[in-house]
Amino acid sequence: MTEAAAAAGPPEPAGYVQLWVQSFSQVLEQVAGSAIPCALRDQAPPGFPAAGDDSVWILLTSSGALRGEMSLRLAAAGALRLAQIFMSEPAAPEATLTAEHREAVVELLRQVAGIVSTSAKARWGEVQLRLQASPGAPSWPFSSTLWLLAGEEGPTGVGVEFGLSAALVAELRAEKTETTGPVADSASLPASPIDPSEGKLGLLMGVQLAMTLRFGSRRLTLREVLDLTPGAVVELDRHVQEPADLLLDGKLVARGEVVVMGGNYGLRVTEVVAAAV
Repeated sequence: MTEAAAAAGPPEPAGYVQLWVQSFSQVLEQVAGSAIPCALRDQAPPGFPAAGDDSVWILLTSSGALRGEMSLRLAAAGALRLAQIFMSEPAAPEATLTAEHREAVVELLRQVAGIVSTSAKARWGEVQLRLQASPGAPSWPFSSTLWLLAGEEGPTGVGVEFGLSAALVAELRAEKTETTGPVADSASLPASPIDPSEGKLGLLMGVQLAMTLRFGSRRLTLREVLDLTPGAVVELDRHVQEPADLLLDGKLVARGEVVVMGGNYGLRVTEVVAAAV
């Protein structure tokens, strides 16, 4: 662990979101030309509405030294105020939140993410952050939730909800230690016998295998299959919270969390089946 990382303390979700709060304040000051106080909250700011149809959702995917997902949610009024600041428009709470305003909010948050990525390097290493607007809440549940309040409490303040996935929280809480000790001289190590099968296996490493992601299954009678029509719903034998299966030629090899990346489904592996190792 680097000296900077040790001085920063143990990596935790609050420390990571605090970095977002500081970067958020920095960008707002650059855009507005004056300091706007930003504070981290462990509870929703007074008046911050629950998630609804007018919520503005931004989804973030982190890769590199920190891997996982995070969502940012703003109320429509808060998103409008941020967009007006970013676009140098006068404060007009009665205005309608347009598509242009939404794009401005995403661009502002991308600038914040750029500072976060640079600042996080000293503590966690290289981190790549990708943001995109979302029509609704993420498909994965929150493992940790924190809030940011920009400005003063009240109608002029802007609240932002940060929802962190279990994968990202696990990465933030993991303690990375370095082992130190004398390095053995390779000449003093006993020679290991060479397995002739390793060379043959190497010839197959470039072969592509078809993998299947299984959300669940359901047995239907022939009559039920014939009765299927567009719009019919087939209930599977698996709850939303349960992990999905990764199959190789019909054989279970791993389980994990379903994620969405760039508009495509993906699987974050949480368990490798022992029989497949």
